[in-house]
Amino acid sequence: MATLLVLCRFVHFSVVLLMFGACVFRPWLLGAQTQPALDRRLLRITRALSWVGLLSGVTWLLLITASMAGSWDAALQPATVQLVLGKTFFGQVWVWHLLLNLLLVIVLLRPWPALRLPVLALLLATLAPVGHGAMLDGLSGQLLILNQVVHLACVGAWLGGLLLLVLILRQSQDYALEPILRRFSGVGYGLVAGLLVTGLINVRVLTGELWPTPLFSGFALILLIKVMLVLGMLALALLNRLRIERCEERLDSLKASVRVEWLLGVAAVAAVSLLGTLVGVAEPVAD
Repeated sequence: MATLLVLCRFVHFSVVLLMFGACVFRPWLLGAQTQPALDRRLLRITRALSWVGLLSGVTWLLLITASMAGSWDAALQPATVQLVLGKTFFGQVWVWHLLLNLLLVIVLLRPWPALRLPVLALLLATLAPVGHGAMLDGLSGQLLILNQVVHLACVGAWLGGLLLLVLILRQSQDYALEPILRRFSGVGYGLVAGLLVTGLINVRVLTGELWPTPLFSGFALILLIKVMLVLGMLALALLNRLRIERCEERLDSLKASVRVEWLLGVAAVAAVSLLGTLVGVAEPVAD
């Protein structure tokens, strides 16, 4: 059950982060002008991801229900599911999260592009109180959730922006790549700074230390792997920044580098999904 929960968390976090980031970076990288081929492909991908998000969100709820009740059968009993939704902090947050996910599916099926980013932002924000974000009560808990929102927004913008770059590079003949890459890398510095600061705050709150020990076991080991993956992403980003001039002449290596950077980001999300099940994952009962 624990393995399935980690996998479900990974899938759900990944799709929400990707949708949010791609939606944020689309106007920043390409402006408000319509790009028919790219916009159609991006819309198809986002629609598919929204359905995956809805399915994985429901599955996550059922797995939490089965885990709390200690029985797989409980996940299929409406009364038990209703109890989790109404009497636990996770359930009360997850009702809104699933409703937002359903609203996103509808928004993507209708010609309502102006609603996509607000709905995605709220969908991302309702991921923050789940897991470690629910460890503290009162003002401290609210600040921890706010920190987690900022952390997720930075991760999502970077990861989804890389997905958009992959799509742009697939039809690179239609775009001037150098200014697009400069805009992306310019914002990237702020995203990395936000990610590092909020990540360090999370570690301090969760462990009471600047870095957990022992270094090569449990929570600390998974955290170390995550940091190494992020550093790998950062190294590739810096390399591309240094070689940004006349980038059209090395298009194949640029495509490969962006894909590897994106895959490292996805792997980091997998590590986060595992971290969320370690060190006091709180699903407290509501008052």
